[in-house]
Amino acid sequence: MKLNLRNPLCVFDLETTGTNITQDRIIEIAVIKMMPNGEVHRKSDVINPTIPILPESTAIHGIKEEDVKDKPTFKEVAKDYLRFFEGADLAGFNVIKFDVPMLVEEFLRAGVEFDYGRKKIVDSQKIFHLMEKRTLSAAYRFYLNKEIENSHTAEADTEATMEVLLAQVAKYEGQDVLDGLNNKIGQIQNDVETLSKLTSSGMVDLAGRMVMNSKGQEVFNFGKHKNKLVTAVFKEEPPYYEWMMNGDFPLDTKRKLTEIKLRSFKK
Repeated sequence: MKLNLRNPLCVFDLETTGTNITQDRIIEIAVIKMMPNGEVHRKSDVINPTIPILPESTAIHGIKEEDVKDKPTFKEVAKDYLRFFEGADLAGFNVIKFDVPMLVEEFLRAGVEFDYGRKKIVDSQKIFHLMEKRTLSAAYRFYLNKEIENSHTAEADTEATMEVLLAQVAKYEGQDVLDGLNNKIGQIQNDVETLSKLTSSGMVDLAGRMVMNSKGQEVFNFGKHKNKLVTAVFKEEPPYYEWMMNGDFPLDTKRKLTEIKLRSFKK
């Protein structure tokens, strides 16, 4: 199975110190770059997070403090990875909710601009949940009829994710995708743009604090202002912007919030 690619596609996976995007750090990154001409390039690193690794995280991926103490920090490898991701779209398993936000946060902390807004994002977990509703290990078992070896290492999970994505397209190409009310929301095609629309449309910020409503307007997706227009909240409750900017929200969320505020100010 070969994906029809207009741009390179970087399938990637992260292992981290924990699951808090604003506080935790990357400790392993693996990327498989699939080229339109069929070539495949791989890049991976173990990273010194400069903060403690939670025991519950070590229990999952097996990486301990002594394994990372002599490794480079993300800041030291950030520009190398920026170049590797350059011109490529993104794919992975659960990347929209976790891996992409974590990666963007690390780039921003390193003072490196990573413009994900110009990239298509394909989340094979979402395709899996749309079509079968289940984890990466279950997806691998379902689509490939075998078990992942060395599960919960970034390299093994990245390889498995690539194989799952290829198998998904081969299995479902041409099939309609239905929502919970059996309304057609799209069709599986061997095309990254189509897959991206199915798995990542409606995003405003990567943490999902803001989403697009049915009219294509940014609305809050949490708290007391859920489903309210962001611009309307700025007008009705100006301090809310400052509260979010000073709060424990990802840097990417704050950046998107500021962009909306500046745009509404110009209008």
